Amino acid sequence: MNGLLRNVLRFGTMISAAALMSSALPGCGGGDGDGGTSGGGSQGEGKNTYVLVHGAFVGGWAWDKVVPLLEAGGNEVIALDLPAHGEDETPLASASLQAYTDAVVAAIDGASRPVVLVGHSMGGIVVTQAAEQRPDKVKTLVYLTAFLMKDGQSLNEEWADDQGAEIKAYAVPSDDGTSLSFKEGWAENAFCQDCSPEDIERLESHLREEPAKPFGEPIHVTEEGWGSVPRVYIEALKDLAISPAEQKSQYTALPCERVISIDAGHAPFLTKPQEVADALTSL
Repeated sequence: MNGLLRNVLRFGTMISAAALMSSALPGCGGGDGDGGTSGGGSQGEGKNTYVLVHGAFVGGWAWDKVVPLLEAGGNEVIALDLPAHGEDETPLASASLQAYTDAVVAAIDGASRPVVLVGHSMGGIVVTQAAEQRPDKVKTLVYLTAFLMKDGQSLNEEWADDQGAEIKAYAVPSDDGTSLSFKEGWAENAFCQDCSPEDIERLESHLREEPAKPFGEPIHVTEEGWGSVPRVYIEALKDLAISPAEQKSQYTALPCERVISIDAGHAPFLTKPQEVADALTSL
């Protein structure tokens, strides 16, 4: 087993949850009223593999509250650290959209079945590229308040027009432009204004410099690849990092099979983990 795959799979835990329903899903006209908490996963049969991809400024640890809620009956969950994030020791200079994608593809290839691929925030561009490379191995693609973009777009381009993204006021580029960090107050005022003091402390204690290069790299997708994978959007109605208006504009431009609404800020995996887990198991 190569080092990358070992690093990915060491976060995996065999878990059980209800199977995702394979029936047709409603169109993207608006959010589900119950935030995906109707408990569809509690009655499902079968097993799934969930690959959970974090966003910028966090690591695989961000899913720690969600993973145990999915633990119920034999499903596989992989919550990996992207390169230069979490405990991964990749140098900042080596972080790129392709490096991120390679890590996720390794997780997909190591899974025992087609996966439910979930991306949060910046992780949206990563799961998009991974699905483009492995469309036959992705059962459902889930964007959790994440960047859902068209071919040729970069995260920087998409984010630039989001007037409601208050967290941009806290972002500080390094002198050489290779990384980003945050000013004091970023977590409680913009990233997770609805977090507990304990969660704020955890966010701040895990903060690392964020590689800037992947933000400027355009995605490249096709209808035959990424476009052939069923996709779902989970919007966060109080998000100050990707505004609700921006989220809606993205899933309107690229319609999904379903939109689920959670009344939370940018980190519902911390503040509303049960609703996130219920949403994933209700699809």
